[in-house]
This record gives sequence, structure tokens and C-alpha cells, in this order.
Amino acid sequence: MLQHLPVLPLLIPLLAGVLMLMPPIAGTLQRQRVFGTLAALLQLLATITLLWQVNQHGPIVYAMGEWQPPFGIVLVADRLATLMSVLTALLLLCVQLFSCAGEDQKGKFLHPLLMFQALGIQGAFLTGDLFNLFVFFEVLLIASYALLIHGGGPQKTLANVHYVTLNLAGSALFLFALGIMYGTFGTLNMADMQLRAAHIVESDVQLAESGAMLLLVVFGLKSAMMPLHFWMPKAYSVAPAPVAALFAIMTKVGIYSLWRVHSTIFGDGAGELANIAQPWLWPLAWLTIVIGIIATLASKTLRELTANMVIVSVGSLLLMVTLNTREATASALYYLIHSTLATALMFLVAGLIVSQRGKAEDRFVQARPVAQPALLGLLFMLAALALIGMPPISGFIGKALMLKAALASHQAGWIWPPILLASLAALLMLARSGSTLFWRTRGENAGEVKVHPAQLTAVCLLVITLPLMVVFAGWITEYTQAAAQDMTRSLSVPLRIPGDTDA
Repeated sequence: MLQHLPVLPLLIPLLAGVLMLMPPIAGTLQRQRVFGTLAALLQLLATITLLWQVNQHGPIVYAMGEWQPPFGIVLVADRLATLMSVLTALLLLCVQLFSCAGEDQKGKFLHPLLMFQALGIQGAFLTGDLFNLFVFFEVLLIASYALLIHGGGPQKTLANVHYVTLNLAGSALFLFALGIMYGTFGTLNMADMQLRAAHIVESDVQLAESGAMLLLVVFGLKSAMMPLHFWMPKAYSVAPAPVAALFAIMTKVGIYSLWRVHSTIFGDGAGELANIAQPWLWPLAWLTIVIGIIATLASKTLRELTANMVIVSVGSLLLMVTLNTREATASALYYLIHSTLATALMFLVAGLIVSQRGKAEDRFVQARPVAQPALLGLLFMLAALALIGMPPISGFIGKALMLKAALASHQAGWIWPPILLASLAALLMLARSGSTLFWRTRGENAGEVKVHPAQLTAVCLLVITLPLMVVFAGWITEYTQAAAQDMTRSLSVPLRIPGDTDA
């Protein structure tokens, strides 16, 4: 069974999603809830086991159908991929639990769609081939189109039209880039491309550069990098709370792809193609944070505020991608875990506030009080501290590590100001939003809506992870440093292939 671990994070949501569309599981909502929760829990256990195996014994290549790379389809489970896989599985479990409180009654097929969404995200993290990265992008995008409009409404429809249009354009550019890459490299296997990057014939160098820059545009769109970020705040702010929480990791798929392609294939050892995206990433990363800060200060709802803070986190991560050092990558990985969990938590808390605040929902206006101010106030405070980066929550450690990496690279003058200003903007806006949502009230709450036990369980799972990241900060930073070291070495170094006695 252990030899098939790399494929289990894909196989479990695939089978679960298909089975939930068929009788007898499709017959009742209760069966879908139980089956979906069990499948999410099983996926989390599988990804944790895979992470442990990779950390103890090194990266694993899983050759589909025993067709060996670079000719066959391969999954590559290294420290970075398995870390992202565990993070995805944890979010899926929390979102699945939260949905069981009634969100799944607002439209059909929520639980199967969550599974297919997880399938696409897991595949994007674990694939070792650029074409299959495109395939898994399409899987997660198709599922996200349906999830975004779950529950219906004109706002969701309008946001979905923009979201679908932009992502279809991105998919077309992705295909063009893959065609150029295959024509110049003769392969789309990432390890093989890294090996050949320094040996591209001179007549094909400019063509390869154009393909690489097209990929930068595609991944910039997926990660909400400025100026390709305009779709994201609206889409995330109108999405149902559990959907927005799962979407918190979708922008990280773009960041992950940038690491895989531009920091590895087109890294320091790529000859004339080395670091071709760096001159573009510097200003784009810096401007992404600046635009995110301005949008944060102009936010009118809690969900919109959280979505704009996702843009700020993306800009911070892009700065670390641009630095492209081991310390920067390790610190960015720690911050990536924290920011994903913190934003997912705030989206879920915003969903609870919307359900108890009546027509005002989560807008920053005077309205009736929530039914459970003590509970929701405490959850909001914890999520706010995490997003700001206040000690002793894990966000403080993540930002401190990034500032330290910038100092070591002699780029503190460019990196410290936007990151610190982003924290100040978050502090100001979250303090204002908290006082408005919980103190500026009028009238009485009807009190008929309470936090469901499943919702509370999901939120508490995310809350617990934040102090645990502090308690186990030493182990996590050691792991992220090892993951960063894996990225700097050549992917062409022979990896373990299950069943291969010569590996």
C-alpha cells in the first residue's frame, strides 16, 4: 500500500466525488455528508502519511502505468508537494464539516464538487509534467465555476462571468505556452526540461523565453498578481463561506507553479534562460502588495477585506519568490501555510457573522447585533490577530522569517516597508471592522440562528492549527528549509520510484 501513497491524494477525492453522484449515496443529503467527511478525513490521513514517508526517505516518483519518465505521466512527491497536499486535505476537511450545517441545502452537488476541486488542487501540486499541470488546472477551475455560483443570485452570476472569462483566456495562453515549450524543449516533463534548459539551441532561445513569459502571465493570473488580480476580490467576497475558505489555497497554486517553473526549470542553471522572470517579478510583487493595501483600506465588507488581504499575502510571497534564496523560500513556505489557514478561518467566521446579522450581512454598517457576540467576537479576534501577524500567533513568526531573509539578501529596503505597512493596514481595518460588527449595533437580534456544532468544529480545527504552528515552529522551519533545499537541487537527480529495485 505504501508504494501507492503518491496517487492516493488524487484517487480518494476522485472516487468519492463519483460515488456521491451515484445511488445510494446520492439519494440523501445525510449520506453525502457522512461519506464526504469520511473521504476528507481519509485523504488527510493519506497525505500526512505521504509527507512522513517523503521526509524520512526522500522524494518519490510515481510512474503511472509503469511508463518511466520522461515518457510517461508521473507524480512527484517531494517535501514541497506533500506539504501543500496536507494543507489542501486539511482545508477540505474543515470546509466539508462547515458545509454540513446547511450550506449544502442551498444547491445541488456541493459535496461532489468539493471533492473534484480537491482533486484538481492535489493534482496540480503532485504532478511532474507541465501538460498534466494544465489538465489539473482545468479540473479545479471547472469545479470552481460551479462552486462559485452555488446558491445562486445576481452577484454570484456577475462575478462568475468575469471569473470564467478571465480563466478561459488564461487556459488558452497556457496551451499556447505548452506548445512553444514542447517545440523548443521536446518534452514537458519538468525534470527533463530542467536538464535541457541550459542546452537550448541559440535559434530557439527567444522562443523559449516567450513561452516562459506566457507561463508567467498564466501563473500570475492564477495567483492574483497585479495587474491580473481584479477578478479575485469580487469572486471571493460573494462566494459561499466554505467555498471561499477552500479558494484560499487556489492562489497558492499559482505561487507554487511559479516556484516549480521559474525557480527550478528557469533557475540559476538554465544558461541563457536563467532567471528571466526576475526583472518582471520585482516590480509586480511590490505593486501587488501596494494595491492590496489600498484595496484593504477601501474594503466595505469583511469578506471583501479578507479577499484583499489574500492579495497582500500573494504579494509578500511573490517577493520571496523573487529573492529566490533558500532562506527566502523556507520563510515563504511557513508564511504560506499560515496565511492560507488564517484567511480560510476568517472566511468561515465571516460566514457565521453573515448568518446572524440579518440583511446587513458582513457590511461595515450599523445593524442588529449577532446572536452569539461572545463566541463570534472571540473567533473574530483570533482570526484578526492571525491576519495582522501579531505575536504569539504564527503570522508573527512567518513575517519575521521573511524580514530576516530579506535582510540576509541585502534587500530589506525594498521588502520591509510594504510588509510592515500591510500589517499596519490590516490592524487598522480589522480594528475598525470589529468595532463596527460587534459594538455599533441597534435593536435586538432575533436569536434564532446559532452556530451549528459542525461549523464550530470546522472553525476550531483551523483555530487550533495557528498556535500549533508556533508550538512546532522549530520542526516546521526545519522542514521548510529542507523543502527549499530540495528545490535548489536538480530535479533530474534520480528519485525513488516505487517498485524499482535499482532506485
